[in-house]
Amino acid sequence: MASRSVNKVILVGHLGKDAETRYTPSGTAVTNFSLATSRRWKDQQSGEWKEETEWHRVVYWRAENVANYLLKGKLVYVEGRLQTRSYEDKDGKKVYSTEVVCEDLILLSGGRGDAPAGPAEYGQPASSPRPAQARQPAPAPPDEGFNQAITDDDVPF
Repeated sequence: MASRSVNKVILVGHLGKDAETRYTPSGTAVTNFSLATSRRWKDQQSGEWKEETEWHRVVYWRAENVANYLLKGKLVYVEGRLQTRSYEDKDGKKVYSTEVVCEDLILLSGGRGDAPAGPAEYGQPASSPRPAQARQPAPAPPDEGFNQAITDDDVPF
């Protein structure tokens, strides 16, 4: 009988800061962001509600334009796998880092001027709303009717 194993992670959480995209020397895009997930439970002893927030480091390969949409406070669905890397720090000590390698990402809700999607959803008081970012209107489409071909290159992520 063959042995089976699974390395799958599914997270739904809020971005802790804006995502950053960098490029490897070969030109491959790599986007990094932090994701916060929370759990709430009622303490059996005191009867008080408690909350614990876990922070996850997420790496998304070959997603060049996605950082424009991954802004602090956005609620996202991330599906991927765990990967642990090791390296030596400046003192020569071996350091291990575990991250989620994203294979699928779905933007679920707003942040930064969109509908609130923060702590208030989880029964906590919402912090002061963020000011809406200045947005420029999209340019008017050329007057060529609806027969414009859309390719995969036109999709931002």
